[in-house]
Amino acid sequence: MKTSRRGFLHGAAAALAMPALARRGFAQTYPARPVRMIVGFAAGGSTDISARLMAQCLTERLGQSFVVENRPGAGSNIGTEAVVNAPADGYTLLVGATANAINASLYAKLNFDFMRDTVPVCGIIRVPNVMEVNLAVPARTVTEFVAYAKANPGKLSMGSGGVGASSHMSGELFKAMTGIDMVHVPYRGVAPALADLMAGQVQVLFDTMPNAIEYIKAGKLRALGVTTTMRSAAMPDLPTVAETLSGYESSAWYGVSAPKGTSAEIVDKLNREINAGLSDQRLGTRLAELGGIPMRGSPAEFGRLIADETEKWGKVVKFAGMKPE
Repeated sequence: MKTSRRGFLHGAAAALAMPALARRGFAQTYPARPVRMIVGFAAGGSTDISARLMAQCLTERLGQSFVVENRPGAGSNIGTEAVVNAPADGYTLLVGATANAINASLYAKLNFDFMRDTVPVCGIIRVPNVMEVNLAVPARTVTEFVAYAKANPGKLSMGSGGVGASSHMSGELFKAMTGIDMVHVPYRGVAPALADLMAGQVQVLFDTMPNAIEYIKAGKLRALGVTTTMRSAAMPDLPTVAETLSGYESSAWYGVSAPKGTSAEIVDKLNREINAGLSDQRLGTRLAELGGIPMRGSPAEFGRLIADETEKWGKVVKFAGMKPE
C-alpha cells in the first residue's frame, strides 16, 4: 500500500513538473523556424531601420531568420493589433515605438490595450529628436527662438510627421512649457515635412536625429537643441533643449514586445540576446551613427519605460486637445 501511494505521489509530482520542463525545453530549442518582427510603419523610417539592425543581429546570434514585416497604418495601430492577435509562441514580435505610448490616449477606441495585451521584452534604442529651423529664422538658440516666437504669435508654423507623431508631441510639449503660439502643420510622414522646412513653408520641426543629422551637417538646416536630457554623442556641441528649458525631455524609443501569454523563458532568452547584441561593438557603432543610445535592460525596466511614457504623453494629448487624423 505504501509503495503504491509513494508511486502515485511520484507520478503526480512528475505530471506537475512536465509543463515547466516542456516550456524550458521549448525555450532551449527556440527559435526552430523564422521569426516575424512586425513594424507598424513603412520601410525606411527610424523604427524600420532599428528593427532591421536588430533582426540581423538576432539572426546571427540565434542561427534562425528574424524577418522584418512592415504593417503601416493608423499610427502603428494596424501592426500592433496584428501582434496582439498572434499566437503567443515567440514567432511574432512587435518592434514597438513611442507611438504605442502616445496612441493609448490619442485614440478614443482601440481594439487592444498595449500595456495589457503585450509583454515587454527589451528596449533597443532611444533616439533624440532635434529642434531644427529653416535658415531664414533669425534664432540661433532656444532662448532666441522663444523670444522670436513670443514676438510673432501665431506667425510661425511647426511641421510634423502627423498628429500624434514623435515630431508633433515634442513640439506640443515645447509649446506647453514655453507658452508660445505656433501653428501645427501635420504631414503624412516626416520626409515631406522636412522638405517643406528646407523650402521655408514651415519654420520649425522636431525631427529624429537619424533623419536630420546629414541635413544639419550639410548646413541646410539650423539645429537649436537636442530633446534628450543629455547631449548626443553624434553632435556633442549641440546643447540640449533642457539646458534652456529645465525639465524638457522628449525622445523616440524603439523596443521589442511580444503577445500577452508568451512564456517567461522565451522572453528572457530574447532579452539576453538583444542585450548581448546591443553590447556588441558593431551594432553599438551603427546605432551611435544614427544618433541613438542603446537601451540595455530587463523586461521589467522596459515595461516601466512604457508605463511612464504612456502617462507622460497622455497629459500632453489632453493639453493640446489632440484628435487622430
